[in-house]
Amino acid sequence: MANKTATQKAPAYSRELCLHWYEEMLLQRRFEEKCKQLYGMQKINGFLHLYIGQEAISSGIESAIRKDDYVITAYRDHGNAIVRGIDPKEVMAELYGKRTGCSRGKGGSMHMFSKEHNFLGGHGIVGGQIPLGAGVGFAIQYRGEDKLCVVLMGDGAVRQGALHEAFNLAMTWKLPVLFICENNMYAMGTSVERTSNVTDIYKLGAAYDMPSRPVDGMNIMTVYEEIKKAAEHIRSGKGPVFLELKTYRYQGHSISDPGKYRTKEEVDQFKEQDPILILKSYMMEHNLLTEEGYEEIEARIKEQVQACVDFAESSPFPDPAELYEDVYVENDYPFIKD
Repeated sequence: MANKTATQKAPAYSRELCLHWYEEMLLQRRFEEKCKQLYGMQKINGFLHLYIGQEAISSGIESAIRKDDYVITAYRDHGNAIVRGIDPKEVMAELYGKRTGCSRGKGGSMHMFSKEHNFLGGHGIVGGQIPLGAGVGFAIQYRGEDKLCVVLMGDGAVRQGALHEAFNLAMTWKLPVLFICENNMYAMGTSVERTSNVTDIYKLGAAYDMPSRPVDGMNIMTVYEEIKKAAEHIRSGKGPVFLELKTYRYQGHSISDPGKYRTKEEVDQFKEQDPILILKSYMMEHNLLTEEGYEEIEARIKEQVQACVDFAESSPFPDPAELYEDVYVENDYPFIKD
């Protein structure tokens, strides 16, 4: 036993980083499981798109970029908002439509936003965030800032024409943008194979000579390494990168989607590749945490999620007088005249 311990390969990732990843992914998972329950209780209304199964992407990205970088995504945005640093209480309050939410109760599930955390949404228009993200990249370049913009989209959004215009301009101007397709295989409910002859989505970047490659989006360690490499390429001034992160959502497209277009056997197969379990297996292999430690994390996160619910429940709704606030930006640019 002593010889085995002595020759055991050291973990490639620190205990601190692995614990951070594990707690962050588990928080996202338990937070959204609670959201699903609350929706059934009619505490949350409107649309609700859950990120369950894709947590390795949000956490892997966030640990590989900087807080002064920008992130913009689609409407499956709760996890991204939390890992960017938005208080989960504010995310829950936003889901409740309360004034204490990160969008002051006016955005709801699909429109999380925080200027403070450089999180630019949460966008309900399919593919609408793609050219916006390219525009953010242009602003970064124009200002001469050492930053980048991560633009997340689903596999359904890559069918939008705006993607091709954004890719073309981004490569022509060498914009500091990391385009990421979270390919969860079914868009709104139709498989990739039924919507395009190009099923390896990363190959779309080749039309613009954009560096592009596929990535295992279920393994946070792989996501982390690939995002780091892409970010280094972009910060060196070489222009954008396009990554296809292959993942899987365990829930339907939205809370109202029964997901009958896929089999139970397929879902169960992908649950064996659960990103949280993959990381936990790695941590156990390297003796980074005891079983009691996992139980303590679980209990702490359960309390944290309940605190989010209590906060949302006790928060007020927006005053009707606020309806027309936040529609237009305040004029704080000296070159814009009233």
